[in-house]
Amino acid sequence: MYCLGKRGCRLNKDFAQDDEDIQVMKAGAMLRKVKSRSWKKQRHFRLQDDGQTIWYKSRWAGTGHSTFSVGDIEAVREGHQSEVLQSIAEEFPADLCFTLVFRGRRGNLDLVAESASDAQAWIRGIRKLVQNTESMDAKERLDQWIWDWFQKADKNKDGRMNFKEVRSLLKMMNVDMNEEYALRLFTRADKSESGCLEIEEFVQFYKMLTQREDVWNVFQNYSRDGQMLTLAELEEFLRQEQQKGEESQDHAHELIVRFEPSETAKKQGAMSIDGFQIYLVSSEGDIFDPQRLELHQDMSQPLSHYFICSSHNTYLMEDQLRGQSSQEAYIRALKRGCRCVEVDCWDGPNGEPVVYHGHTFTSKILFRDVITTLGEYAFKVSEFPVVLSLENHCSVEQQRVMAQLMDTILGDTLLRAPLNGLVPQVLPSPLDLKGKILLKAKKIGGLEESDTLNDEVTDEVTDEVSDEDEPKNMSCPLQKSKLSRELSDLVVYCKSVHFYGFEYSCQHSKCYEMSSFSESKARKLAKEKGMEFVQHNSRHLSRVYPSGMRTDSSNYNPQELWNVGCQMVALNVQTAGLEMDLNDGLFHQNGCCGYVLKPDFMRNDSSFDPERPEEREGYKPLRLSIQVISGQQLPKLNQKEGSIVDPLVRVEIYGVSKDQAKQETSYIHNNGFNPLWNETLNFIIHVPELALVRFVVEDYDKASRNDFVGQFTVPFTCIQPGYRHIHLLSKDGTALPLSSLFVNIKISELTTETE
Repeated sequence: MYCLGKRGCRLNKDFAQDDEDIQVMKAGAMLRKVKSRSWKKQRHFRLQDDGQTIWYKSRWAGTGHSTFSVGDIEAVREGHQSEVLQSIAEEFPADLCFTLVFRGRRGNLDLVAESASDAQAWIRGIRKLVQNTESMDAKERLDQWIWDWFQKADKNKDGRMNFKEVRSLLKMMNVDMNEEYALRLFTRADKSESGCLEIEEFVQFYKMLTQREDVWNVFQNYSRDGQMLTLAELEEFLRQEQQKGEESQDHAHELIVRFEPSETAKKQGAMSIDGFQIYLVSSEGDIFDPQRLELHQDMSQPLSHYFICSSHNTYLMEDQLRGQSSQEAYIRALKRGCRCVEVDCWDGPNGEPVVYHGHTFTSKILFRDVITTLGEYAFKVSEFPVVLSLENHCSVEQQRVMAQLMDTILGDTLLRAPLNGLVPQVLPSPLDLKGKILLKAKKIGGLEESDTLNDEVTDEVTDEVSDEDEPKNMSCPLQKSKLSRELSDLVVYCKSVHFYGFEYSCQHSKCYEMSSFSESKARKLAKEKGMEFVQHNSRHLSRVYPSGMRTDSSNYNPQELWNVGCQMVALNVQTAGLEMDLNDGLFHQNGCCGYVLKPDFMRNDSSFDPERPEEREGYKPLRLSIQVISGQQLPKLNQKEGSIVDPLVRVEIYGVSKDQAKQETSYIHNNGFNPLWNETLNFIIHVPELALVRFVVEDYDKASRNDFVGQFTVPFTCIQPGYRHIHLLSKDGTALPLSSLFVNIKISELTTETE
C-alpha cells in the first residue's frame, strides 16, 4: 500500500516547512491584480495547504473568491515583461512586478507586490512549485490527483470523510455508482470502523473504486499463474500485442526495471499487475510513439520539402474585427512551434510603423515591439528558421524605418544575403538556416541582379506591396505602392510573387520565389490540378491563408492543402477547434520543432495525385483496426448536481479524400469515470503518410448537439500498435489530468483486392 498522505506531507513538510518562500505564499500577501493602466485592484493571494492551489479574493470579508492550480501555470516572468505592466512602468518599478503565464489560451495574470521582497518570494515560490509539479512521475501525479479530490470532498475540513461526503465526491468525479455497492466499498475501506475515512483509508477506497478489470484481463491472458508476468511472458506480450519484434527481450527487461514498483518482483525479473498498469499509462504505453516525439527527421533537405507550422494574423488574440493586437500573441504562437508568423504593417504616428488588422477596430501595437518580441522568443522552442511574413501597407519612409528596426533589433539572426554569397538553384535546408529569421515580402529584382540595381531605380518601381491575393478587409482594395530598396534588400529566400499558373512557374520561377494563395484559390487548384500542385510545391514554397470573410478568425481545414504539399498552411492559432487540433497533431512529432518532412513521393516523385492515390508507385493501403476498450476519469462538463456524462468515442480519419472517414461507438449512460465500450472500428488507409487520426470523446445528448469532452490527434505514422492509452486534451489543447482512453490498435496490410 502506498501512502497518499505522504505525498501531501512531502509537499507540506519537506517543501513547505523548510522553504521560506513557500511559507510566505501560505501566509498570504496583498498583490495588485492589473488588467490595464486604469484597472488595478488589490487582492489577497494565498497558497492553500495542498501546495497546489492559489486562492485569492478581493476583500477579507465575504465569501466570494477565485482559485487556480499551480499545474495551470507555464512560466513566471519577472519585471515589466507584459504590455500591461510596461504601460504602468512609471508608476510601479520592475522589482515589484511579475506575470503568471498560463497554459493554453488563458490570459496572463499581471501582478504588483507591495515590496520587492514579497515579489521575489512569490516569483521563486511559484517557480519551485511549478518545477515540482512538472517533475512528478505518473504515480506522484495520481497521488496528487487523489489528494486534491480528498480536499474537495472534505467539506468540513476535519481530515475525514463520512459516507455522505463520499457520495458527493463520486458525483464530482463523474461516476454514478449504485449506492449499495458504494456503501460496501466504503465499509471495507473503513478499517477503524469509525464511519469515516481518513486519508489512508480513502486511498484504499479509491484503489477499490478504480480497479482496472480491462487491464487485468489483458494481464491474465499472458500470466500463467495470474499473479506475475515472467520475463518470457512479458516478452511474448510485447511481441504478439505491441509488435515490438526482435527488440522484445531487451525491451521487456527495461520495462521491469523502469516500471515495476515491487523490489521482490524486480529481483525475480517479473512484472506485477501494478507494474503492468503503470507501464500501460506511461509514455511507453502511449499511442504516440515516443521515438517520433524526438527530433528524428532529416533536416538537411530544401525548405520546400517540409510542412512548416504557420500562423495567420499572428498579432491577434481574438477576432479580426475588434480583437486585441498583442505581443503576447506572437509569444504564444512561437511557443506553440510556429515557424512562420505574420506582421501586418501600416503607417503609424511619429514615423513609427504600427501592426494591426487594417481598416478594422482591432487595437494597434508598434512594429518595433513586435520585432523585439520576435528577437527574444524566436528560438526558445525550436532552433530552426523563422519566416517573417510581411504584409506591407506602409509608405516608403516608414518601410525604411521597418528595415532599420529589423536590422538593429534582430542583428545577426536576420538573414541579409544568400548563404556563402551564392545564388541558389534549390532552397537551403532548415539545418543550413538554424537560428536565422527570414523575411518574406516583395522584392525588386532577383538575387542574380541585386548588386546591379541602384537606389534611384528601385524607389521608382511600383508593385503590389501587400502579399495576399485578396484584401483581408473586403471593402479595402489593394493599391500599388512604392517599395523601399532597404526593405527589398532584406528579402533573400522568400520573395513574394504573383502566381501565374503551374506551367509559367515551372518554366520561369526561381527557387526563392514563392506565392500566397487564399484558401478558396488553393482549394480550387488542389481539386482541379492536384498533381501539378504537388510538383510545384516540391520546388517552391507556398503559403495559404484564411478567407478575408472569416471575420471571427475561424479556420479552414488544413489537411486538403497538406495533401498537395503546401508548406505554410497558415491558421489563426488563437482560435481553438478541429483545425488547430489537426495542426497540433501534425507538428507534435519531430521534437515539436515546427518542421515536418513531407513524404518521399511529395518531394521526388512527379506521379502522386491525392485524388488518385492508387496510381502511385508503391501504393500499399493498410487496414487500421481500433478496439475502443474503456475510458478513465473523463472530465465533468456540467457542475449541476447529479449531472454525469454519457460518453461516446468517435474516431475521425483526415487525409486524402479517399481516407476521410468517421466512426463512433455507442454511448455509455451516466459513467464518465470508467466507461467500458469494447467496440471495434475498422478503416482502410490509402495514404498512411498523410493521414491523421483524431479521437474525440463527446457527451451524448439526444435532444441537442453532443458536448465536446476531449480529443487527441496523432499522425498515422506515429501510432504505436497494441494496447495503448490515449491521454486526452481539452478544446484548448491542454492536458486533461488522468483523462484517457484505453484502446487496442492493429495495423495490417490488405491481403486481397476485394478487401
